[in-house]
Amino acid sequence: MVKKIFITALSFCLACGCAKNSQSEFYNVERFADLQILRYKVPGFEELSLQQKMLVYYLAEAALEGRDILFDQNGKHNLTIRKTLEAIYTEYKGDRSSKDFKALETYLKRVWFSSGIHHHYAEDKFLPEFSEKFFREAANAVPAEKLPLRKGQTTEQLTDEIIPVMFDPAIMPKKVNKKDGDDLVLTSAGNYYDGVTQKEAETFYNRMHKAGDTRPLSYGLNSRLVKKDGKIIEEVYREGGKYSAAIEKINSWLEKALEVAENDAQKAVIKKLIEYYKTGDLKAFDEYAILWVKDLDSRVDFVNGFTETYGDPLGIKASWESLVNFKDLEATRRTQLISENAQWFEENSPTDKIFKKEKVQGVSAKVITAAILAGDLYPSTAIGINLPNANWIRKEYGSKSVTLGNITDAYNKAARGNGFNEEFVIGSTELKLINKYGDLTGDIHTDLHECLGHGSGKLMPGVHEKALKAYSSSIEEARADLFGLYFIADPKMTEIGLLPSPEAYKAEYYSYMMNGLLTQLVRIEPGNNIEEAHMLNRQLIARWVLEKAKDTKAVELVKKSGKTFVKINDYVELRRLFGELLREIQRIKSTGDFETARNLIEKYAVKVDPEIHKEILARNAKLNIAPYKGFVNPVYRLVKDENGKITDVTVNYTEGYAEQMLRYSREYGNL
Repeated sequence: MVKKIFITALSFCLACGCAKNSQSEFYNVERFADLQILRYKVPGFEELSLQQKMLVYYLAEAALEGRDILFDQNGKHNLTIRKTLEAIYTEYKGDRSSKDFKALETYLKRVWFSSGIHHHYAEDKFLPEFSEKFFREAANAVPAEKLPLRKGQTTEQLTDEIIPVMFDPAIMPKKVNKKDGDDLVLTSAGNYYDGVTQKEAETFYNRMHKAGDTRPLSYGLNSRLVKKDGKIIEEVYREGGKYSAAIEKINSWLEKALEVAENDAQKAVIKKLIEYYKTGDLKAFDEYAILWVKDLDSRVDFVNGFTETYGDPLGIKASWESLVNFKDLEATRRTQLISENAQWFEENSPTDKIFKKEKVQGVSAKVITAAILAGDLYPSTAIGINLPNANWIRKEYGSKSVTLGNITDAYNKAARGNGFNEEFVIGSTELKLINKYGDLTGDIHTDLHECLGHGSGKLMPGVHEKALKAYSSSIEEARADLFGLYFIADPKMTEIGLLPSPEAYKAEYYSYMMNGLLTQLVRIEPGNNIEEAHMLNRQLIARWVLEKAKDTKAVELVKKSGKTFVKINDYVELRRLFGELLREIQRIKSTGDFETARNLIEKYAVKVDPEIHKEILARNAKLNIAPYKGFVNPVYRLVKDENGKITDVTVNYTEGYAEQMLRYSREYGNL
């Protein structure tokens, strides 16, 4: 099960409300469509040793080499479309100020951001606002050698192939379709399956699982399932297999990283990852994950591989991603406090005793400084990650939880003075709470979600970790969110020094309910339902609690000056309701209760109130705030003396968005 937290529409706005200054201007790079491009700083990089800097550099190069993999996983035409657009963008000699060319530029920037032609969050296909006629003419004006033509293919054949995919809204409309009752494989545009139905895919992998296997492999995680000549086979991602050209480059940089690893434990991690990439053996992947969890002493750390399963409607196959980071020693003291009290939290959870772990072990948590984002973590990234995903590894060896401190800081600083809270928070009391405590309580909720929430509880014997099928991700995210919400209000938070005041948790309660009921709707197009797992999770919690609070009015939606607001009247009762829902969600997870999971999601999480949605969109439009954010990466360069010896690694923050994307396509275009 995937363990990620993504920053929400509200969370962009938990700053103090002061006027925009030069600092916020550093973080804001450019704006287009519904997207804002930001920068992030890498504080502390200069203080790393030369060996650690070189390790970051080599791991960053390994991260960037996998870029094309995600584009292809997100849709089989994505690389061809991106390369064609890039050729037009760089080679077109016509009127570059025309409406059509400007629209093509925006479309290309969206393709870069989403690693394909489907929205990175909503998962709907976004359509070009330039004409088919212009696209054909522009492509024909580009030298043929600059286009991604297959052997013997003409420019006309190329455009005939990709124009319907780009322009026809009926072709591949959804990257991931989760509509109950549909064949989710056939109706999803992701490139994880070819020629197989949902039933065939589920049957294929169900046959691999052995009854009573307490250490099951993550079957299907690193492969594409295809039907050839009537036979279903896996195309495994490995050297010599699917994506070999990119994986070989990744391994070449991992070999260099091996030479400057900090210690033997880290060397073992890198060696095993190289072995896994060479063989595609999922047993080697589990061995790598165990070694990675046990490596707690290294300052520099990384994720590199096929990790998250959001892109597969069946939650089996993983997208490629990478994150290179190093520990923020000062901020990590906060997460260490949480980890040290993990057993207390488990024992005091409101869930049924039979679903609790008897002994919590291996919970490690840290605040990290992200050094490079790649794959499914770029340009849009999580602010918290908990891995590995295999439940048996988590049970026997524990997990690593990280909060991306510099990313959260960049979000907050870029959002200063945007007026979001002033528009959507009901009154001055709540606004003061959010301004005073919001950044901190948001971080603490993330820590609780990642450090303990995902690692809490246990499955009953015989329950498969994919028993909830398409609802697995949303239920798991709800479970972790509820864990954090329940405990952030506990006196334990002030007792161990995590929160400065018993009232501080109210900032997170109000922010969460406002986001789940109202403000996350700015990310949904009119007439659409909610489909993304994290948004489903948040609305499930908020709508369920709102319904259960009808009699007590602990929380309600009210009108003020013709606008809809969240009003919380009883924070204590609200916490009780969070605990009640956590108890039920844990039962669903532990017992694999698919029907109840489906009923909860379909009743509370999917549907959008059209009147409230219309109102929220109109109010947000006046603020001119992009609902989605992403980042450009810093640029690392080796410094060498006259003999070619590396003497330093520098970091630079001046590269622009298009400049970076085009460079990545030139330097890391492996597929």
